[in-house]
Amino acid sequence: MKLYRYFTGPDDSAFCLRVSEALSNGWELHGGPTLTFDPTKGRVIAGQAVVKEVVGEFSPDIDLSKM
Repeated sequence: MKLYRYFTGPDDSAFCLRVSEALSNGWELHGGPTLTFDPTKGRVIAGQAVVKEVVGEFSPDIDLSKM
């Protein structure tokens, strides 16, 4: 099955590390990053989709952070 995750957060090193950790665990980038501006907090919010092929069948109970 193919799993999908979408990371979001402030465009900072912590966000990059979260995506880098997923890539190190076998996830692959899916499309380009997205950016938007949060005028309330005065910062850029980044987003990045990742996908991963794994053995098994889909269940809504899957913990994507442990895959």
